[in-house]
Amino acid sequence: MTTRTQTNKQLMQAIFAELATGNGKPFGDAMADDFCWRIAGTSAWSRSWEGKRAVLKELMAPLYAQFASRYSNSAQRFIAEGDFVVVECRGEVMTKAGEAYNNTYCYVCRFADGKLKELTEYMDTALAERVLAPPPAA
Repeated sequence: MTTRTQTNKQLMQAIFAELATGNGKPFGDAMADDFCWRIAGTSAWSRSWEGKRAVLKELMAPLYAQFASRYSNSAQRFIAEGDFVVVECRGEVMTKAGEAYNNTYCYVCRFADGKLKELTEYMDTALAERVLAPPPAA
């Protein structure tokens, strides 16, 4: 019998198998409509985006608009317990400004009813501030 923990972990493994090839669609498809993405820290990037639409339009679209090449993100480790899956991963992309944006992340993801409900992101915010234009104001 497959447990909720195993199901959530397998879903994240499948999402990251696609992200490693540059396909982010499964990630977006897994988000609940009331999904929340939080970036920890005190940088210009550190805040919360509430709702799947806000995440895709106000966080992802402006971020991806800065990329000159296809973004990929490869997972190194998955740790799962109950509704939570923690993913240690590394992204890789070149910006239109000619800078390498190769960041290391830790995502703490919470699931409910088979959908992603929350993601808290920990990253090198100094790299993001140095290489990327800040996100649009809230």
